[in-house]
Amino acid sequence: MPVRVAIAHDYLTQRGGAERLVLSICRAFPDAEVHTLFYEPEQTYPEYRDRTVRPSVLNRIGVFRRDPRLAMPLLAPVASRMRIDADVVIASSSGWAHAFRTRGTKIVFCHSPARWLYLPEDYLGETGRFDPKRLLLAALAPALKRWDRRAALQAQRYVGNSTVVRERIRRIYGIEAPTLFPPFSPDVAEGTQEPIDQLQGWAGTDGSVGGHYLVVSRLQPYKHVDRVIEAFRDLPGQRLLVIGRGPEGERLRGIAPTNVRLVEGLSDAQMRWAYAHSRALIAASHEDFGLTPLEAGAHGVPTLALRAGGYLDTVADGISGAFFETTSATSIREAVMADADTTWDPDRIRGHAQRFSEERFIATLRDLVEEVLSS
Repeated sequence: MPVRVAIAHDYLTQRGGAERLVLSICRAFPDAEVHTLFYEPEQTYPEYRDRTVRPSVLNRIGVFRRDPRLAMPLLAPVASRMRIDADVVIASSSGWAHAFRTRGTKIVFCHSPARWLYLPEDYLGETGRFDPKRLLLAALAPALKRWDRRAALQAQRYVGNSTVVRERIRRIYGIEAPTLFPPFSPDVAEGTQEPIDQLQGWAGTDGSVGGHYLVVSRLQPYKHVDRVIEAFRDLPGQRLLVIGRGPEGERLRGIAPTNVRLVEGLSDAQMRWAYAHSRALIAASHEDFGLTPLEAGAHGVPTLALRAGGYLDTVADGISGAFFETTSATSIREAVMADADTTWDPDRIRGHAQRFSEERFIATLRDLVEEVLSS
């Protein structure tokens, strides 16, 4: 009798690296159903419409689908009541899916133990002492930490997505987790390219940008997109394209100078165009895993990255990119100025990215499932 595999994910309500990672897991196990707290087809990748996606009862409430953070007081009890009938569940988790229950074996692919519990300042940014989100999190945190650690210990196997996350899993849960690096998505690397209509006239009458610097990021406080924008305020001869959406979007548009553009909701063809026509990607956040440098690298484009976190796993200094030391606008600006005098080898950059190909990821994940079942 064939082994039944199911996939779990926190929620499918946005287009980000974790949601692309789940698509790679889907390609590894084409018959697997996807279980999640929330599913909003219009807000995530269209490929999920070809899958069987089973959301929680909370998915009936539209405001929660649009912004799952509003449901936070309800998520732990609802996640604990999710039941998945499968021989193996692969849970892609940053805080909730690792608690979904199953009668079979559970493998947790951990993007990070919940940031809002263990790295709250990254999650809250510069909100004031009496901000409602800060007060709510302070009230819920003690009970949520107890719940979270119990949920973590239900899994038969934990896997971290980077060196940083592996150490965090050890420190928070006391679990020794091997590292399995996520792949870059072939949807970003391969296929036709489509120019971005919003950029028409920004750089020439035909709207072609070529040579812009690029940020691809959720617009959250800890991503430091505002520091990159400030760096380009004093670089009027350079252009910066920011792709992403999030709660910081309105504020960032308000501070952006004329040589900076922010866009969101792009198709894969437009993303491929944005990467392929860029001079370099700029990655200034403290990431658990640095996925966007691999997406840029698949196009032969280098990355200027903060020397920290997951970028230490995915950026090869002098081969696929260069590092800057702090998240200050000055440090970022100096890196851009130094890059102007640097010549990169696109073939070497692509060769480095191929170490993180989806084919390798799928083969390793299938071997892991066989190993767990046999043991």
